[in-house]
Amino acid sequence: MSGPWDVVIVGAGPAGLAAALYTGRARLSTLVMEKGLPGGQILLTDWVENYPGFPAGVTPFELMQSFRTQAETFGARIETDEVLEVARAGSGFVLKGHRGAYEARAVILATGSSYRRLGIPGEERLTGRGVSYCAICDGAFFAGLDIAVVGGGDNALKEALFLTKFARTLNLIHRRDKFRGERIYQERVAANEKIRVLMDTVVDSVEGAEKVESLAIRNTKTGAAASLDVAGLFVSIGTEPQTAFVRGFLELNEWEQVKVDLNMASSVPGVFAAGDVSDACPKQIATAVGTGVHAALSVQEYLSRLT
Repeated sequence: MSGPWDVVIVGAGPAGLAAALYTGRARLSTLVMEKGLPGGQILLTDWVENYPGFPAGVTPFELMQSFRTQAETFGARIETDEVLEVARAGSGFVLKGHRGAYEARAVILATGSSYRRLGIPGEERLTGRGVSYCAICDGAFFAGLDIAVVGGGDNALKEALFLTKFARTLNLIHRRDKFRGERIYQERVAANEKIRVLMDTVVDSVEGAEKVESLAIRNTKTGAAASLDVAGLFVSIGTEPQTAFVRGFLELNEWEQVKVDLNMASSVPGVFAAGDVSDACPKQIATAVGTGVHAALSVQEYLSRLT
């Protein structure tokens, strides 16, 4: 059993590391648990240009490395392990992972979210064979080829723009008649000669024997079906919060996000949530950081009432 720690933070993305900085500065013993590489999903993007303080932009790795260094400077410890369960233990909590158990007086959940899938025939079978959820991870494999991106939010538009560095042509497929992404990205998409926009269109299936060869698409207004020859499909339709391990322990909303109050507190006293996993955070780095800081301050207040 590791601990007891004053606070265990689950997740080492922007929210988790920002929280760790503040709890560390408050001289609370702080353990950050991360199942993968510290930094979170931000590491799957190629460039950050909307985080305050970096007018010329910054690489995600450089930004998150700075977060990590600053948190560790103030005493936070980062442990590589996946939390499988959180349970009450006396006045505190026990978090069970693959590598052991961890005791905490308070918990901050900052587990973020994972990519949402289309759930269509051929998608799972051809994932890794032309179907991808990460443009920066796989974009270079499609140099000189025709590809498609599905989605209409900020991330879909940014990924489409990024992928034009490699693709010969790019089809941007969106089920509605207008994008949800920021106007600046819409303008850049419209100005890019490599991008063809297919509005009011859905993908019904991914076709191909050993790799992606085409998409079966359909116009949602006319019902007209067609086949679109592409070598790759990038799915960018949002994310799903990583809350399976606390389902039944914490109150979640209809989207499986942790429900929090104005202090980022969950339905269980002593457990707080921050970043994309909570129901109080727009999916931006800056807001994830803000909710992480808020959760850390709330933990300080909570623990002060216990002593």
